[in-house]
Amino acid sequence: MWKDIPVPFYFSVYFFEVLNHQEVLKGEKPAVNQRGPYVYREYREKKNITFHDENGTVSFLGNRRFYFQPDLSNGSEEDYVMVPNILVMGAAIMMEKLPQFVKLLLSGALVGLGQGAFMNRTVGEIMWGYDDPLIDAMNAIVPGLIPFQGKFGLFVDFNNSNTGLFTVFTGKDDISKVHMVDTWNGLKKVSYWRSDECNLINGTAGEMWPPFRTPSSSLEFYSPDACRSMTLVYEKSGIFEGVPTYRFVAPKTMFANGTDYPPNEGFCPCRESGIQNVSTCRLNAPVFISHPHFYNADPVLLDTVDGLHPNKEQHALFLDIHPVTGIPMNCSIKLQLSLYIKQVSGIMQTGQIKPVVLPLIWFAESGEIEGDVLKQFYTSLVLIPSVMEYLQYILIALGGVLLIAALIVLVKSQVGWNAQASKDKSWPLDSMAYADVTLGGGTGGWGGGTPGRLQRS
Repeated sequence: MWKDIPVPFYFSVYFFEVLNHQEVLKGEKPAVNQRGPYVYREYREKKNITFHDENGTVSFLGNRRFYFQPDLSNGSEEDYVMVPNILVMGAAIMMEKLPQFVKLLLSGALVGLGQGAFMNRTVGEIMWGYDDPLIDAMNAIVPGLIPFQGKFGLFVDFNNSNTGLFTVFTGKDDISKVHMVDTWNGLKKVSYWRSDECNLINGTAGEMWPPFRTPSSSLEFYSPDACRSMTLVYEKSGIFEGVPTYRFVAPKTMFANGTDYPPNEGFCPCRESGIQNVSTCRLNAPVFISHPHFYNADPVLLDTVDGLHPNKEQHALFLDIHPVTGIPMNCSIKLQLSLYIKQVSGIMQTGQIKPVVLPLIWFAESGEIEGDVLKQFYTSLVLIPSVMEYLQYILIALGGVLLIAALIVLVKSQVGWNAQASKDKSWPLDSMAYADVTLGGGTGGWGGGTPGRLQRS
């Protein structure tokens, strides 16, 4: 189960289509419409597994593959969606402080390539990449501005890729450390953030946790995609398909800014609470992560975009784990990617766009134990322990019955012995009386004469 997780995972993606991009260029508030879900079956497997007996750890590469599921999707990968041009708007923000003539050069190149602030591309292109001559053009103007070649897409590096080299503890020497990360890509901390605390690689790889979780426990894991460790907290107890679970959720402080929650100061520069700047680990592009629809975020973010409707049921992430084993039974990890856009002097393609954190997509990675695995889990960890628990009460009751029966037998034996002893004590008197009757009296005695007398011859 640990090597090749037998749980079906699904990667569901929702796009925020911009309904009024021409008006946005004139300074109006963006209006978006959610499209999707576009659902992919996600397969996970561990490769290059190496055990290290000297410190009780094991290393592996977590590979993942995605396959589109038309029957579960609301649309196809050929659907066109109007979204911000991530390369253009990202480069504009990144070049904002460069000399004016450099920005004018970029603007001229964009005109020649027919590039604007928004683009109308297919779901498949935005997800898995498309060839864009803009990459070479921008790198020619500002070498290394976009440090990659080939296709550009939001998840171009996800498919048929790995999440890095995890080294985790096996629990051989200490069961409380099982699944806990020792290093990721050989590191015990990353260097994306401004504080040691924020850079620490804490918790597990996000698949399993140490056993014996309690309501006071927290679930920590390191997310390479978010470039940080995350902590979930206990919310409530529940039952999943007959199996007892604890639900863990994201605290409101997860994406809070440094003002509202000082320990998050290391993730700054920050904007409003509820969104986190991940530009330092995303090629310096002005990208933010948050809960979908800015759930649990500062309400001012909702005031700047029309068409967002956050609610807990649809947009809160959660993990339901079996507390004794630390194995997730049901989970849904949900995150949103947003792009900060605004007018940049010297780059005419940005028009009069007012500063706004504009949602691009949100996605949910979901999975639950089912089928034979669930049956085996239920039998081993619920049914058999329940039977054993009832059996101990049955054995206790049976033991009580046998003890009472033994006491009854003992009491009856004691009463019988006392009765017999009383009878034995009265036996000589009874015998003398009998002798008096038979030897001394009445006819039928030896001599056959008068009772009480001896006959003479």
